[in-house]
Amino acid sequence: MANISTYPIGTPAAADLIPATQKFTDANGNKQNQTRNFTVQSLGSLINTGFAGGYTVYTALLTQAGAAVGNIPVATVLQDTLVGTIAWTRTAGNAAGEYTATITGGFFTLNKTMVFINNGSATSTANIEWASPTTTTITIDTSADSVLTAASIEIRIYS
Repeated sequence: MANISTYPIGTPAAADLIPATQKFTDANGNKQNQTRNFTVQSLGSLINTGFAGGYTVYTALLTQAGAAVGNIPVATVLQDTLVGTIAWTRTAGNAAGEYTATITGGFFTLNKTMVFINNGSATSTANIEWASPTTTTITIDTSADSVLTAASIEIRIYS
């Protein structure tokens, strides 16, 4: 067997292969181990689905400025493994500091959805509340406009 410390260190690419053992049950019900190659990209995708934590995730930085009806939060998405697409709007009634994330093509599962959010500013004293009034919307309330400055938000949906 080769001494692994003698191999040069490289930078992996998405199509590079990594040998590993895949467990499966054969047609006779026997557990088997089979050595296969996996791509770096497939392993990265598996990790990004949140398999270890049992959840999918939407992580973004939100910035909202101004009081006009059209001034909705702008999201800089850092990671999105959700089924569906999230769009941000001002909550119906145009209340100051109230915004809605609406998911299309997916759902926020009742009692399995969690939101972590901050306002992104060390000087702001605003309290931020969130609620999920439906399986397709999450509302956040900052009580005022122009409070979110690169505010971090993470929406997790557990399986």
